[in-house]
Amino acid sequence: MPDDPAEAPPEDAPAARPEVPSPPPEDWETRFKYLLADFENFRRRAERERESVTRQARGALLRDLLPITEAFQAALSARSHLSPSDPLRKGMELLEREWLKFLKHQGVEAVAEVGQPFRADEAEAVGETAAKDGVPDGAVAEIVQQGYRFFGGLLRPAKVVIARTPPSPAAAEDAPPPDSAEETDA
Repeated sequence: MPDDPAEAPPEDAPAARPEVPSPPPEDWETRFKYLLADFENFRRRAERERESVTRQARGALLRDLLPITEAFQAALSARSHLSPSDPLRKGMELLEREWLKFLKHQGVEAVAEVGQPFRADEAEAVGETAAKDGVPDGAVAEIVQQGYRFFGGLLRPAKVVIARTPPSPAAAEDAPPPDSAEETDA
């Protein structure tokens, strides 16, 4: 114990630590390689994020163009009363070809097709109808509003009517009548 209290270390001061030997100097070439690899990973991640933002912006724009596409489809259905040599009909056919080429170039694909099986992840069933020749049970019978896919993602689901085979009369007789439980309670 020191005789002079001024020379004594304060009680709350940390104890002297033993010296830890410093690690050997780093290999600068190895460090450079790691930094270069980190930068490459950052560059790739930034590129993917930029592509994702661009794709989302394009998808939003294309989604806004869908009502115009549907209005044009309605106009195309009215062209049937025009003669084949009518300049208006030829202009509409040219516009249709160019518009379809534009959508294809942008990666937009129609989702629903009559006769194809119903897919709940791409379409919304808004009704049912009796199955007819060429349209099997559970398939799309009618497209109320077309849905569109864009680079694997869904721009808008389709609204479709599904073909259903009516139950056979024998199966209907075996099933309990609807609301039979409510009638016995009354």
